[in-house]
Amino acid sequence: MHEAPGAATAGTTARAAPEAYDTQALQRLDSAHYLHPFTDHAQLRARGGARVMVRGDGIYLWDSDGKRVIDGMSGLWCVNVGYGRDSIADAMHRQATTLPFYNSFFNTTNVPAVRLAALLAELAPPQFRHVFFTTSGSEANDTVMRMVRRYWDVMGQPQRDVIVSRHNAYHGSTMAGASLGGMAGMHAQGGLPIPGIVHIGQPSYAEHGQGMSEAEFGIKAAGWLEEKILELGPGKVAAFIGEPVQGAGGVIIPPPTYWPEIGRICDKYGVLLVSDEVICGFGRLGRWFGCELMGATPDLISFAKGVTSGYVPLGGVLVAERVAQVLIEKGGDFNHGFTYSGHPVACAAALENIRILRDERLVERVAQETGPYLKAGFADLTSHPLVGHAETCGMVAGLDLVRRKGSSVHDGERFDPSLAVGMVCRGHMFDNGVIMRAVGERMIVAPPLVMTRAQIDEMLERIRFCLDLTHADLRARGWVD
Repeated sequence: MHEAPGAATAGTTARAAPEAYDTQALQRLDSAHYLHPFTDHAQLRARGGARVMVRGDGIYLWDSDGKRVIDGMSGLWCVNVGYGRDSIADAMHRQATTLPFYNSFFNTTNVPAVRLAALLAELAPPQFRHVFFTTSGSEANDTVMRMVRRYWDVMGQPQRDVIVSRHNAYHGSTMAGASLGGMAGMHAQGGLPIPGIVHIGQPSYAEHGQGMSEAEFGIKAAGWLEEKILELGPGKVAAFIGEPVQGAGGVIIPPPTYWPEIGRICDKYGVLLVSDEVICGFGRLGRWFGCELMGATPDLISFAKGVTSGYVPLGGVLVAERVAQVLIEKGGDFNHGFTYSGHPVACAAALENIRILRDERLVERVAQETGPYLKAGFADLTSHPLVGHAETCGMVAGLDLVRRKGSSVHDGERFDPSLAVGMVCRGHMFDNGVIMRAVGERMIVAPPLVMTRAQIDEMLERIRFCLDLTHADLRARGWVD
């Protein structure tokens, strides 16, 4: 294993070495009882079982065999302030010993939920003064769907119930969330999408922009929304939902012209605009919310993940005043909610997490220092014979694996998808000390926002080392020259 020393992140305490674990016994129990999300369990069993993670500190994880790994994916796009933050654990403990739970039904509230709602209104773009809490991003996007349709019902236009999303988008895995998302593999299971949801093309310049400048393509891709609105009839379209940068779809970064044109189209036809910030929020793109970077002015923002850095589940929807006031003044009961909406322990964790983000100026650091440094490092990776194209936005980055390079992002020879080259590369990454996710032949990272320049260098060194291993592996298989 390619090892390198690491330092504890500011705000963490150096941890003692983990206890000894019987990895094989844990894997047998896991295989016998635990059904994992998005997993082929027969394949997992054939590979010998799951890797057991037991400890985290800063940007690093340790497994049950004592191997240390750079967490290039922040858990699952969420551990923004890094592992081992004692102050978040302490805030959760204090709240759990004071009021571990009470619901927000029946005209009742709790102190952390009230304080967090006010803080989010302070951090969000100026049109937002209200928030609805959920437990996850999937629940947040379910709430978006319910709220959008209720808004138009109260406005006397119940026929406006269609929500437009994008192919290859990810908006969660509940029935509504998976339907809003545009992933064919998810739609193939369970009879999805549910009615009232349609999809347009994603703003991928590499996939669709041949023969155009990026600026021209951004306008063209946004125009697909207008075409869909006119096809359906403007009086039937309730909202458009999109991620500022498509995360799980492979870090698809739209051209700068895309989101302003989307906003213009939504305004023209009176369509509500929803920004899914479950991944992009809380500093990931160098702004508190990704829509601010992209030049969009949404009516609703769904969030989760980075609001607590994943220390405890929490999500929600920020609601602009033009929507909130209709629901408040004219809507009566909004018959929607969750047992754990505004959970006091989760809200206490979020308050401390946001304090860390602010006090350590992590959002500004991503914008001014580490984001640009990561961008330069990924640009250097394009010198590798397997890398055809690389791009970043804040602390997300992606690179394309190609069989043969071309003169532009649209040229070159791609691998046959059936070869699963991305998974081959991911295996070398994971076996050699860095977690990098594969989306087809696109390799992506979203590291913790606390990652330093030195740690970015360490991650990039390991990525290049693993690209070399992948190249040698593919050559031995006869898949590259």
